[in-house]
Amino acid sequence: MLGFLLPLAFASAPPVSNGEEAKDGITLASDSEARWIAFDLTPSNQIRFEAVLNGRPVRAVLDTGLTNTLATQDFAARARLATGRRQPALAIGGGVEVAWAPGGTLVIGGLTRRGGRIAIPDAPGQDRFGADLLIGSDVLGCCALDIDYAVRRFRILPSGRMPFTGATAPLALQRNTGVPVTEIHLGGTRLRPMIVDTGDGASVTLSKAAWTSANYRGATLTTTLGWGIGGALVSEAAVITGFTLGGNILSETEVRIEGEGGYSTAAGAAGRIGTGLLLRYRVLLDPRAGRMVLQPAPNPAPPVLRSTSGLLLGAGGTHLRVLHVMRGSPAAESGWREGEAICSADGLPVAGRPIEWSAGAPGRVVALGMCDGTERRLTLRKFY
Repeated sequence: MLGFLLPLAFASAPPVSNGEEAKDGITLASDSEARWIAFDLTPSNQIRFEAVLNGRPVRAVLDTGLTNTLATQDFAARARLATGRRQPALAIGGGVEVAWAPGGTLVIGGLTRRGGRIAIPDAPGQDRFGADLLIGSDVLGCCALDIDYAVRRFRILPSGRMPFTGATAPLALQRNTGVPVTEIHLGGTRLRPMIVDTGDGASVTLSKAAWTSANYRGATLTTTLGWGIGGALVSEAAVITGFTLGGNILSETEVRIEGEGGYSTAAGAAGRIGTGLLLRYRVLLDPRAGRMVLQPAPNPAPPVLRSTSGLLLGAGGTHLRVLHVMRGSPAAESGWREGEAICSADGLPVAGRPIEWSAGAPGRVVALGMCDGTERRLTLRKFY
């Protein structure tokens, strides 16, 4: 649940047609439509694939929620990117500083960008990015994106193409950030603008003001933990029904609610739609043509995976460390604290094993061996 959003100074690229070059050096090959790019999903739901920067293969993430393409500090050092001036920037999780490097030559399928610039953030937890390069809307805003989540591939098309049909929602490039925005309905309330953020692994995130305006009844709120470029952040969360996108009534959806003064408010948005929701569809993002097209995936969306323990955990070699205790959960009620270390579950070492018990069947009792030699029992329960 690693969401990236980094609005910086941005001038969106003009639309390009096959074989034409825009003023900022973006070109689409005449056969771009045939150049599918295979991807995998990172553990946090980001679209990860191989691009080429200055003639070298590079692990990249497709991140429409970024205004500017960025590189990790480690990759920038390895690739000897020449950095220039630094400036503050706004990001999920807090403010950061970025340095700028020349963009060089970037190739993604049939798209080539020559020039531009790359941001290099001085930000915590860059190992969580899952890639060396995050491709933002400074590159992607020129064109249409056809993302086929079911078969794990995408392609870049000239704006105006309509390769498939489905429910259609409005889509535009937000004036102050250049990222794609749409609208979503919750009950009878229209929430906009909603940033369409393929770099955010969550489903739907709302600002506090947007959530309040929807006046949703019947939600049981808990807390959850996420990460952005600016670091870790805690938000409220619930699993609800009632969302409508492009005329589609969505099944149960996890919604995260930012605190007062959260990123969405600062970015002038009602919230974000992330990959956790988009992967239910084949998606066409074409802000230049004013539309997002959603074709349901062949298989229905699985039920929302809910924690029944309330422990959000991180692997630490031979143990699991408690990163967050969800409000109102069995773990919260039995006194668990952040930072505690678990070495075994039901008598088996936790190292290298899936943490299936954390979202196990309600009523199950798990015996957890703490790394200090004590044992604690936790009865799983549905609590949100």
